[in-house]
Amino acid sequence: MKSSSPESRSESGPDIATLLVAWQRRHGRHHLPWQNTRDPYRVWLSEIMLQQTQVTTVLGYYQRFLERFPTVRELAAAELDQVLALWAGLGYYSRARNMHRCAQEVCERFGGEFPRSAALLQELPGIGRSTAAAVASFCFDERVAILDGNVKRVLARVLAFDGDLAQAAQEKKLWALATGLLPAEKDMASYTQGLMDLGAGTCAPKSPQCGACPLSDLCRARARGEPQRFPVKTRKLKRGRRENWWLWLEHDDHIWLQQRPSSGIWAGMWVFPTLDSEADLQRQAAGLQARTDELPVIQHALTHLDWTLHTRRGVLERRPDAMPEGLAEGGRWVAREQLADYALPAPLKKILG
Repeated sequence: MKSSSPESRSESGPDIATLLVAWQRRHGRHHLPWQNTRDPYRVWLSEIMLQQTQVTTVLGYYQRFLERFPTVRELAAAELDQVLALWAGLGYYSRARNMHRCAQEVCERFGGEFPRSAALLQELPGIGRSTAAAVASFCFDERVAILDGNVKRVLARVLAFDGDLAQAAQEKKLWALATGLLPAEKDMASYTQGLMDLGAGTCAPKSPQCGACPLSDLCRARARGEPQRFPVKTRKLKRGRRENWWLWLEHDDHIWLQQRPSSGIWAGMWVFPTLDSEADLQRQAAGLQARTDELPVIQHALTHLDWTLHTRRGVLERRPDAMPEGLAEGGRWVAREQLADYALPAPLKKILG
């Protein structure tokens, strides 16, 4: 499929970068807590949190992380469980694990100072090409393009780029076009933030506000009357389905939790024992002489999976000397007042109140 090439400058008017920089300085976002700083730790932290997560959700987490881990060295020195507990509810938990590893590597390889180029930043765990470019652009004025999901939409529409972004070759072409649109180094922070601001609001996926867009006169998708056709991406994520049963065991204000494996969904987090069927759950409960109550079914949507979780709660009259096979591995009794110290996924935190 043939893709368009950029003609960002016309003989009679300013180019994309000039318009975008002027708009951002006047109308863009300037109040966010990670703005107006050139501290790469703070910018990097915000960029990781903002991946696939809305600003309104990130704000509280960002503040709590800085209060607990004000520097990259303190984050690196923390236990992973502490990091995951603070991240709990934000989702996409591999980001937190990679963030912890990244902080440790920054300290080990670079003496606690983030490298000053996108190329070196991209070598660190959990930092992809676009995130590395954002940090380098905001903090070090490096002239380098970003291309996250929102920015792909903005540029694909402005350029009427009809390459299928499900194909690596077409995404590579869009990267090249994005690089060709960059302004002078002195404008990089405003330009980068402007692309983010447009993608987060004005150039929305379903209802773009073309009348309020500073690039509307240059936007080829708008000229064609079909902005929602872009970006083109044919490959769609195949969603799976899963069904499990949670056994909530409680004794004397202590709850039995098991730590999930170090890979996979909710890796390293703490959950109720997770069984494959109602029969398995009732067999385990009977072995502990626990009569269970049924709680509302949880329908939990992950990126690639719809997960149905049935919860049964049983209060034990006495604490067993040893937990039975299937419940014992990776498990421990946790006092209710200590639950905040454990990384619990959002559905579990909600059900525990």
